Amino acid sequence: MNGAPHKRSIRDIDLTGRRVFLRVDYNVQVDDGRVIDDMRLRESLPTIAYLREAGARIILCSHRGRPRGQVVENLRNVPVATHLSRLIETPVRSVGDCIGPEAEAAAAGLEPGELLMLENVRFHPGEEENDPAFAQQLSKLAEVYVSDAFGTAHRAHASIVGVPEYLPAVAGLLLERELDALGGLTEPESPFGIVIGGAKVSDKIAILRHLAGKAEVICVGGGVANTFLAEQGFDVADSLWDRDGLDAARDVLAQAADRRDLRLYLPVDAVVGFGAADAGHIRKVPVDSVPPDWRILDIGPATVELFRTALHPMRTVVWNGPLGLFEREPFDYGSLAMAEMLADLDAQVVIGGGETAAAVHRAGIEDRISHISTGGGASLAMLQGRALPAVDALDDA
Repeated sequence: MNGAPHKRSIRDIDLTGRRVFLRVDYNVQVDDGRVIDDMRLRESLPTIAYLREAGARIILCSHRGRPRGQVVENLRNVPVATHLSRLIETPVRSVGDCIGPEAEAAAAGLEPGELLMLENVRFHPGEEENDPAFAQQLSKLAEVYVSDAFGTAHRAHASIVGVPEYLPAVAGLLLERELDALGGLTEPESPFGIVIGGAKVSDKIAILRHLAGKAEVICVGGGVANTFLAEQGFDVADSLWDRDGLDAARDVLAQAADRRDLRLYLPVDAVVGFGAADAGHIRKVPVDSVPPDWRILDIGPATVELFRTALHPMRTVVWNGPLGLFEREPFDYGSLAMAEMLADLDAQVVIGGGETAAAVHRAGIEDRISHISTGGGASLAMLQGRALPAVDALDDA
């Protein structure tokens, strides 16, 4: 693994007949008992298939939502187990808790290739508290720990870093793939471009500081761009921007000015809205002509073409953060256009999780993107150069 070359994976261990505690991230939306978006389940299927073929007995562990240590009926894992059963065309049994006699008996009774879904691990306060006693109870269910929950890899919770204290701990195929893709950005093929969006500079400044030294092009949109524009003296009116991020924006602008081989591109036009931003209160304006009390809600067509020209020569591109209020039409234009232009590049393109992945799926071009991360916070952490607790907890190779 490029991202963690010193860690063992499921390829490095004999799994025949062994009970495997497989930590997955099945934190998916469920409506009326049905899973709405099963991307995280589908991304885990190669690991499940590998374990089944190896003759492992699979105990699936995941959280859903934020029940804060309490049992919340609509956050149970039963609908997820049912959906997974359909995907793999094999029964996935559920139990009413993740620890205790029922879970232990069900885990002990598994045959090779069979699967058991534990109840939402966050129903116990010991999960988020990383309580050693709770982690030890979880570890009693299995003989091997497999980490495949990249979406929670930045969390130091009991099922993520506690259980590996008691069991041999290795990476699953999804975690391995995420680490390879995001870890590979430490030495990206040049020319290297960064596209940064989202709301707050404070969330993205560490990415810029970590990767800007390797980049030739940086394109900035979303609320982050509004902060850069404000720092340059533009009146962004009622737009979302980060006053606490002005110093950070100034630092990045200075860094770009100091490097002749680095070009930083900000929006030159914007789609703006007033009030509820209905059809009668939407305009396209230059960024120096945002009307008082109006809000920048997306990049404009001239900015899309500016970014397209800047990114065309790139051989590696990482994109993190939507370029506007992409959940609402017509303010999804910039993000969907960015997805299309990146899909057309002859380049390695890495999408940094969360809302950015949602924009790519909305555009319908995910099969033309090199890597779409399943983890928002975890991908942010890696793009910032930070270590992941889930990876640190695994056995060294």
